[in-house]
Amino acid sequence: MKNRYGFGENAPGNNSVSNLTSATLNRIVKTLPLRVLSAEDFEFWQHNGFVIIRNAVSMADVEATVALLWEFQEMDPRDSKSWYRPQLRENNMKELNNSGMVECYNNQLLWDNRQNPRIYDAFVDLWDREDLWVTIDRANLNPPNRHGRDFSGFIHWDADTSLTPLPVNVQGVLALSDTTPETGGFQCVPALYRDLENWLLSQPKERDPFVPDLNGYETEFVPMKAGELLIWNCLQPHGVRPNKSETVRMAQYISMVPAEEENEIIREWRTKSWAERIPPDGYAFPGDPRNWEQDRYPKAKLSPLGEKLLGIQSWNF
Repeated sequence: MKNRYGFGENAPGNNSVSNLTSATLNRIVKTLPLRVLSAEDFEFWQHNGFVIIRNAVSMADVEATVALLWEFQEMDPRDSKSWYRPQLRENNMKELNNSGMVECYNNQLLWDNRQNPRIYDAFVDLWDREDLWVTIDRANLNPPNRHGRDFSGFIHWDADTSLTPLPVNVQGVLALSDTTPETGGFQCVPALYRDLENWLLSQPKERDPFVPDLNGYETEFVPMKAGELLIWNCLQPHGVRPNKSETVRMAQYISMVPAEEENEIIREWRTKSWAERIPPDGYAFPGDPRNWEQDRYPKAKLSPLGEKLLGIQSWNF
């Protein structure tokens, strides 16, 4: 399965949804009242290409998800030696090796966070529409760089910036632990995001459309508290800063885009992914070679909102 922008075997995008060709997100004029964001938040989002949603989920939800990730990774939070077992499978997307990706996509606890009404309302605020689908994505448990573990961090785009028109999409990360410059976590380049149209005019045609030349631009680290959701525009250069602390960094990736109910291929694949507990297509998502999601965990139960966010129920009813 490929979306309309042709993400395939050698591109990092998440094929559980498509990139769109709608109005660019930094030019949307609001018609719906804001539900979660303040007017100041929305203005910051449109200018800088990212925004933080405070208290997106409860601490009880954070703690339950954290416990799942320790269990799924076969690691003990009280025994730091257990944090350095070899990753389950080599990533074809090389910058993700030793980045702490947890190859769990459809667990009940991950779905509980996705179908949280406050998280949904935040994406409604940004898209200015209610008919959304949620991405089927994974989580992250990133230990400190110790015991021979080498992860240097990266900055990239998941969207192909060589396309005309440019892709329109958002991405998001739910913090499951507090992050600081020492623990690592989300980093981005807002100045390049703001200057992107001019920057593209100055770039050679043979450039890598997924990895920017950052000459003249500063990377910014964005600290977060557990339970906060950070949403960024897909044209925001972003990545993960390495963990140089004494503790782990944990997060879940959550995003929502306008539903494509007429796209039977994607809708049927999404339903299959949830029902059979399989990862998205694409070289950035290797999956769990142990098949724990299929063998150890049941199919997630969805709320009425969750059924619409997956696509097994239409937004038109």
